[in-house]
Amino acid sequence: MTTDEAPQSESDRTHGGAPTGWRIVFFGTPDFAVPSLRALVQARERVVGVVTQPDKPAGRGQKPTPPPVKLVAQELQLPVLQPSKVGDNPELFAALRAWRPDVIVVAAYGKILPREILEIPPHGCINVHASLLPKYRGAAPIQWALLNGEQVTGITIMLMSEEMDAGPVLLQRSVFIEPEETCGELQARLAREGAECLVEALRAWHAGRLTPQPQDSSQVTFAPALRKEQALIDWNQSADAISRLVRAFAPNPGAFFLWQGKRVKVYRARALEDAGSEGTLPGTVLEVEPRLVVACRVGALELIEVQLEGRRKSAGSAFARGVRWRPGDRLV
Repeated sequence: MTTDEAPQSESDRTHGGAPTGWRIVFFGTPDFAVPSLRALVQARERVVGVVTQPDKPAGRGQKPTPPPVKLVAQELQLPVLQPSKVGDNPELFAALRAWRPDVIVVAAYGKILPREILEIPPHGCINVHASLLPKYRGAAPIQWALLNGEQVTGITIMLMSEEMDAGPVLLQRSVFIEPEETCGELQARLAREGAECLVEALRAWHAGRLTPQPQDSSQVTFAPALRKEQALIDWNQSADAISRLVRAFAPNPGAFFLWQGKRVKVYRARALEDAGSEGTLPGTVLEVEPRLVVACRVGALELIEVQLEGRRKSAGSAFARGVRWRPGDRLV
């Protein structure tokens, strides 16, 4: 080591070298974005400002609630902007230029950035996306990967363009999906992976070690935002399809079915091959002890964790006892 080289800290070694020295503006909103923001600060990168969405009403009282990224930015004493819109917003554009970012980092911000913002940083806008692009471009890549029964997903760090999630790829990392992993659990894992990949890619990009790779347009698939009504369980589907639906919508908003005019949310379920559902009408209760099992069009579904509207979550068998379900009852 020469005299003008500084020794690397543990953070430097973990993230592949010394901080870039670039001025960084961070765009992000939900929990998924929090590890990326923290990773940048912990890696001693120069985050000069944070942009997140406005506070939104939440809970029974509809009290304005700040997004997770705002709370963390305030904890880290970082300047925060919360514009109501990002397009046609001269005040926002001026504020961003005043921060003089070398690069903008985006992680689940929730709105498409216009060309006026994309052109501000000289080293581009870098996005943390929770899929292996070009698969699952869009707002809900994790949910669609689970709905479609994917066994592998991952993180893509890409340079942003005006077309949604279509920019060239800087770095990708594959992640195996656990057999019964829910959206919430997978999202938390991918958020951590994304944070690591972000710092690694940022420093490699700064050092000139990355060549952006164009996406293969012939392999593009899309992952549009899902609606709450898509979480409705249809017992005429296969048990496997319903179990994937449950995983994709857990923990929020939760897959559900209607019983006596009330919603019953299902947070955990398992497709079964040994429940003897052949010839039974879909939606029929097959077992209540020691497990709660319901017949589907193909196979049967064990309801592991459920919640009746207005009540607390409970184990499936305990719930069935409480509402006095018996084998042969229909849930349709």
